[in-house]
Amino acid sequence: MASVNVQHPVAVGRRRFVVLAAAAVVAVVLNYLVAFGAVALGADESFRPLTAPVFMPFTLIGLAAGFAGWTAVVRRSARPAAVLRVLVPVVLVLSMIPDLLLLATKFIPDTSGTAVAGLMVMHVVVTAVGVPAYRLARPENVRAM
Repeated sequence: MASVNVQHPVAVGRRRFVVLAAAAVVAVVLNYLVAFGAVALGADESFRPLTAPVFMPFTLIGLAAGFAGWTAVVRRSARPAAVLRVLVPVVLVLSMIPDLLLLATKFIPDTSGTAVAGLMVMHVVVTAVGVPAYRLARPENVRAM
């Protein structure tokens, strides 16, 4: 007789929470290190987007938005792995457009190439931490990635 692996919804929800909370902590710590590195490489310390009160909420919002998008694709697509394989890099590149506009217009004081590069690396960090976490938190039909 074949066994069926059915997990209790509370256990699945708890696991999902733990995985996403751990991803949030890792992403915030790594983005702190990116901000520190950008300042060490010449970004102005007073450039607000590289300060924790600014980048921490944006890191968490990025992770949450990514998980919402991931969940929508997994639930609605017949081939979520194929969709996500294209969608994730496209969204990552599109997420950098505001950073490039910032570099071009310098609408935030103390903007520099190093500061904007730091912001762009933060986008990569959120993606690099988020994707494995999303796969663990919502693994249905995406194991082929």
